[in-house]
Formats: sequence, structure tokens, C-alpha cells
Amino acid sequence: MQDKTAAIIVIGNEILSGKVVDTNAAFLCQELRTLGVALGRILVIPDELDAIAEAVRAYQPAFDVVFTSGGVGPTHDDVTIAGVALGLNRRVILHPWLKEKIREFFGDKINDARLKLAEVPEGAELIFGGDRNFPSLQVENIYVLPGIPELFREKFLGMRSRFAVDPYFLRVVYMRVAESMIAGHLNETLEAFPHVQMGSYPKLGDPEYLVRVTVESKDRDYVDRAFDHLVAQLPADLIVRTE
Repeated sequence: MQDKTAAIIVIGNEILSGKVVDTNAAFLCQELRTLGVALGRILVIPDELDAIAEAVRAYQPAFDVVFTSGGVGPTHDDVTIAGVALGLNRRVILHPWLKEKIREFFGDKINDARLKLAEVPEGAELIFGGDRNFPSLQVENIYVLPGIPELFREKFLGMRSRFAVDPYFLRVVYMRVAESMIAGHLNETLEAFPHVQMGSYPKLGDPEYLVRVTVESKDRDYVDRAFDHLVAQLPADLIVRTE
């Protein structure tokens, strides 16, 4: 089975202060799961150079791919590029292609803030994709994405196919029973099939079911056998439906 691990570094004082609710990490979680990528960490940190560099030093060697969200604009608190560069011991440079395009776009209204949009860690690759005529960045195994949710999604979808590995297979059973009543059956199934990932998720106020149990693996046959084993243990009259 082909595996790939990932981490997400969400950067922004606005997230930590509650001014903005992060949706980029949730979106990326779902996308990566669909692609078969195992997400290992989500880290939310402030717009601080040293905090970004520290996260990069910790996550870059620990995961196959690392995504950053936010902090790539023209303002004083957009320090992601500098933080990533510091974490990788690289210089920040003005990318020639970006610099030229920005000069063409702004003409005689160019200024330092707008030129900041051309900054990249030295050696970064431009990744084009989506409808807008500006790229995302890749440096080593780090993908630097904008924090605006619409742009984040567009840019990720433009590079999505490069991350695909063997997918996960998911089976689900919905039940009208308290979680505590089935915990033993879940444990017994995990002992018999230790390589599946199992989750149990209670739901309050839903007229259909009280708990949703998921069983996942990259081995379709293995997950089917584990799922059948689990369902055989459960009281049939309390099973609402399976997927």
C-alpha cells in the first residue's frame, strides 16, 4: 500500500483571536482523506516569524508534505514567506517572474508593499493552477497557500492530483444505541483486526441514530471482513443502516 503523510500549519492571529473561523484545515482534511493521505497534525500559530520557522523545522522532516495556510499578503503581518525561509535556512528573494508580472500589472503605482507579493524562499517553485493568474509556492515538501478560503480551495484543487496515493476504504454502521453499550464489541473487533482504523461518534438530537461507527483501511478486503465481524456482534434490531 502506498502511504503519504501530511501536516497543516494554519498561520494567523485572526484565527487564534477568534476574529475568523478557520475552514481551510477542515477542507484540506476531507480532501487529503479522499486522496488517501494520512493527516498527522494541524497546528495553528500566530503571525510570528520564529513560530513559523520553528513549526517548519519540526514538520518539514517529519511529514511527506506540509501545507501552510495564510500570511502571504502585502501587509506587515504577512510573514509566512520569511518564516518558511528562516525555517529552511534559505534567503528570501524577489522571484524574477513574479516581480515582472507585478510591475506589469501595477505600472507606475508599484510600491514596496506590492513588490512584497513577489517574495519567495530562494529555490521555491511556482505552481500554477486555477482560474487566477498567480501561482502558489512549493519549497522542498512545503506548499505555501493563501489564507482566504476561496483562494485556498482554488489553489489546492489546482494541484490536488499530485498528492493522490492508495485510497482509504470506509464502512459505516448507524445505530440506535448508547455508545457504552457497544464499546466491548468495538474493542473485540479491533483485537481481531488490529490494522483497521475505527471511530465511534455519538450524535445528540438526531431522530434517526445515536451513534455512527466507522471502519477504515486501505485494504478493501480487510476492511470488509472487519466490518462484517463487527456487525455480526451488534444487536441487529438496533442497526439503523450500513454504508
